[in-house]
Amino acid sequence: MAQAGKGKLNYRCPSCFMRDLDIDMFYDKEKDEYYCLRCQFTGKEEDVLAGNEMVRTKYKAMHKRFTKYDFD
Repeated sequence: MAQAGKGKLNYRCPSCFMRDLDIDMFYDKEKDEYYCLRCQFTGKEEDVLAGNEMVRTKYKAMHKRFTKYDFD
């Protein structure tokens, strides 16, 4: 998705991203937290980064080619 200037930096919502939805989070300056309009996830920047890092394990081997010899 394109950066639309919604906050300091656009992050993907970890909750939506786990369900393969690419939803940008909005930033609330008053509360200093990010929130998602679709699933109502809210959290500080550290929470969002930790959630997105957890999702990366899902795509860890995306570019690796598995052969029958890899499982011996």
